[in-house]
Amino acid sequence: MLGCVRIATVRQMAQVITAEDRDGRSYVRRAMRKLAELGLAETNGKDGKHPIWNLTPAGQKALADGNELPPRPKAGTGAKAVLAGFGPHGVAVTDMILAFGGRKHLTDWQVEVNHAIKETGLSFNTDAVLARPTKTSEVRLFELDNGTMSQARLAKEVWDYERYAGHRVWEGARGTIGGTFPFWQRYRYTRSQTFPRLHVVLAGKEEHLLDNRLQALADDVKGIAVAVWVNTLPRLQRGEPWYEIGVDDPDRRRRRYPEPVGR
Repeated sequence: MLGCVRIATVRQMAQVITAEDRDGRSYVRRAMRKLAELGLAETNGKDGKHPIWNLTPAGQKALADGNELPPRPKAGTGAKAVLAGFGPHGVAVTDMILAFGGRKHLTDWQVEVNHAIKETGLSFNTDAVLARPTKTSEVRLFELDNGTMSQARLAKEVWDYERYAGHRVWEGARGTIGGTFPFWQRYRYTRSQTFPRLHVVLAGKEEHLLDNRLQALADDVKGIAVAVWVNTLPRLQRGEPWYEIGVDDPDRRRRRYPEPVGR
């Protein structure tokens, strides 16, 4: 589990490895202490009173050597994020993953996945990416707001996905007509017919405040040309439906973003 989500508490790990009607936290505590003695896991901070666990580099190497996960050479252990004060956010991301059914397909998740376009300087990290293909897209994208950023910054982060989806590249031999193609479809999600849906999950505040934040976000991204669904973490954990606040519209994106100049 730690190899996929990077950081988790005993409560979260027990939720994954024990039966739903059992409380396996004491078992997990003993197991994690044993891993710590072996130098494979460690704690670097807390979420409230609860220690946050992550693999050590040795633990990550042992996991890779066992071929338990797909190769992820650039993945960190999560320790730096916890030490930098992002532990509660990472724990909330793990809660989001588990609420979305992560227990059933945990190895299909990656966290802190960078999306960048060098030519434009656009670069951002997606909190979690689920590799569970649909008929039109190979992944789903997830952003979690733990109630720590301004409303304007949250809206900007969502609009960054449209900027990423709207960027096109020109291809063709010199002297030919050539053509333009979406950057994401050519170089990132090559098996997708549509730009992956973005799921935004709101957490970290009382539920009525999250509902207000949801409505404000819907207003701030009105007219966005990528598919955006939003929910609050409590509603997601109860299995309640998502709210659609953005619709995929490649034609509108193409009108909004300038065509690249051919060679």
